[in-house]
Amino acid sequence: MENRTAHYMYDFGDSWMHHIRLEKILPRDPVDYLMCIDGKRACPPKDCGGVWRYEDFLEIISDPNHEEHEDMQEWIGGEFDPEHFDAKEVVFDDPAKRRRMIFG
Repeated sequence: MENRTAHYMYDFGDSWMHHIRLEKILPRDPVDYLMCIDGKRACPPKDCGGVWRYEDFLEIISDPNHEEHEDMQEWIGGEFDPEHFDAKEVVFDDPAKRRRMIFG
């Protein structure tokens, strides 16, 4: 099978590079849409400053004695578990709707 991997840049300002690997193609079931069946770790918060600032963020929220801990907890809106992942929470935009938005 060709093209088993893809690279995707999200948010050019923060340079989030995603490496996507196709592991297998399942028999087609009638589904309305794309779906995520598995993954690892929580999505980093929006506008957290890219990979380097995200590492800082994780360090800060894991240390209650860090001088920025309270500010980061407030910014994130409470608790943040970087290990959390639930495939049911992944939502894909409807490509037909997105196409209509762009091309009318």
